[in-house]
Amino acid sequence: MFQSLMKDPKFFGIVNNPHIKRNIKQKTVNDILLKQKVSPIMLNFANVLAENGRLHQTPNVASAFSKIMSAHRGEVLCSVTTAQSLDEGNLSELKTALSGFLKKGETLKLETKTDPSILGGMIVSVGDKYADMSTKTKIQKLSKLINEPI
Repeated sequence: MFQSLMKDPKFFGIVNNPHIKRNIKQKTVNDILLKQKVSPIMLNFANVLAENGRLHQTPNVASAFSKIMSAHRGEVLCSVTTAQSLDEGNLSELKTALSGFLKKGETLKLETKTDPSILGGMIVSVGDKYADMSTKTKIQKLSKLINEPI
């Protein structure tokens, strides 16, 4: 809710305008959030950010909180980049293979991307593990080997 408000140009303009006094920003944000009927916790959170002059950092704070909660729930973010989008069969096969990297109690949170510049293969990132199996990288490595002096 609050993140969507931060994307509103008028609201974002008020929050990021250094010429508007902190107490005016706080009252404006408070009034808007009361009209939106946000939870008391969210209202409190926005007021704390406003009091400390940190309203402009709301998207970063929300992103960090989301990552913390995801880790608390045992979700492991996995990012897979391929040259072409994967069909359902390949996607389910990939999920099964990636589940082998997870510990007991962890769940896979898969994010797929397409990037035609990798030519083929895939780039996989699971938690802190990274594997670049793209055709582009293989070609670059081979070219480097061929061009190296003996």
